[in-house]
Amino acid sequence: MQEKLEKLSVSDGLRAVKFAEVVVVLLDAAIPFEQQDLRIADLAEREGRAVVIAVNKWDVEEDRQEKLRDLKEMFERLLPQLRGAPLVTVSALTGRGLDRLHAAILRAHEVWNRRVPTAQLNRWLSGMLEQHPPPAPQGRRIRLRYMTQAKTRPPGFVVMCSHPEQLPDSYSRYLVNGLRADFDMPGTPVRLHFRSQADKNPYKDRKTKAAPSKLRKHKEGRRE
Repeated sequence: MQEKLEKLSVSDGLRAVKFAEVVVVLLDAAIPFEQQDLRIADLAEREGRAVVIAVNKWDVEEDRQEKLRDLKEMFERLLPQLRGAPLVTVSALTGRGLDRLHAAILRAHEVWNRRVPTAQLNRWLSGMLEQHPPPAPQGRRIRLRYMTQAKTRPPGFVVMCSHPEQLPDSYSRYLVNGLRADFDMPGTPVRLHFRSQADKNPYKDRKTKAAPSKLRKHKEGRRE
């Protein structure tokens, strides 16, 4: 019976993630990061939701400093895709920490909605390229020319570049980690897409029949 209830609870949690804006993953301090917790947190990141980790039953913990250190280490190791997301200790029994949890939720929602001006983004991109230039496969340098923010909720960015298919994942991670650090977006999913400059014009390679000009129509009408 207990196992059925747990499965139903996880199933309800997974469904709720799809409709949420901020997902609070509630852990038990005695048995943190169980399989169902990891599934919910991972789905929240893949669905692009803001995430806050809350650790309950903190009132019964004795060596809190050491326990908190262990929790943060486990979090970094088990959920690296959510690095920087707030981890808040609470007690549902005493109410302790709930004010900090509320503040963390509001903060996560604000970051999830954050928009960065294009000029600021491109200044930042120039600095990142100077600090660590992109690779040059077969001696041909990949050029990142322009960057803009395409969406929020979560923040999504587009970089126009040459040969995007040759850009390694490690360079994408370098830029995503830089965005999080430099624009104060810890924990929230960040989507970064690389597009070829040829994608800017969808009609570039399409042959279209030119419409007759007004002068041509007039001449043809007179001949008739």
